[in-house]
Amino acid sequence: MSETRSIIDQLPGDLIFRLPPTFDTVEEERRHRKERLAAALRIFGKLGFEEGVAGHITARDPERTDHFWVNPFGMSFKHVKVSDLVLVDHHGTVVEGRYPVNQAAFVIHSTIHRARPDVVAAAHSHSTHGRALSALGRTLEPITQDVCAFYQDHTLFDDYTGLVTDLEEGERIATALGPHKAVILRNHGLLTVGSTVDAAAWWFITMERSCQVQLLAQAAGPTIPISPENAALTYRQIGNDLAAWVNYQPLHDQITREQPDLFD
Repeated sequence: MSETRSIIDQLPGDLIFRLPPTFDTVEEERRHRKERLAAALRIFGKLGFEEGVAGHITARDPERTDHFWVNPFGMSFKHVKVSDLVLVDHHGTVVEGRYPVNQAAFVIHSTIHRARPDVVAAAHSHSTHGRALSALGRTLEPITQDVCAFYQDHTLFDDYTGLVTDLEEGERIATALGPHKAVILRNHGLLTVGSTVDAAAWWFITMERSCQVQLLAQAAGPTIPISPENAALTYRQIGNDLAAWVNYQPLHDQITREQPDLFD
């Protein structure tokens, strides 16, 4: 994060530049996470990341840290409001909310949140290009500037055994993710994590687009990779959660201006 922070610190002091907020109370932080979660789900809906009832984004509760907020099972991403979000405990019990939770959401996200205390949010959906690349059993290659955000910071879960409905399978996914920001689930799709909802959502969005670019480029002919040295440099510049948060803000601004009912 230091290289991104150093770039920000060089900006003139009289310019407006947003940074992740801080909070005086846990109630303020909880409301903020829920609002960002609802907005991220709306963005996923707008970008076409829905596939029936599949897909979920979670945000760890700031007070009950073994609980997380998640979108309701069976509700379109495009319709989720803050008041619709469901709070689930580490047993999969709905603690707050009026709707059931997707079993796969609980299995995958509960194990990741337990294994990674640094993770505030996780995003998973069956997006088109993520699924296509996952079917090849490949990881992303450093062929563009943007994809270097994932250079040596994503993995492949090289297995598929059906719907993820038991905790043992979730634990295997969490193990495959390890300390990284993303994992490609073979024959399944993408999963990303972040220290904020904004970061997790941005990593998913840009990873999906990177999958699309790689598939297009490789279909057109041989690609020219970025050198390991320059890929590593670019990763240090754009591969941290602060850079992700900054990149995500225009999308958040768009959806909240277009669909203010999400705050209800």
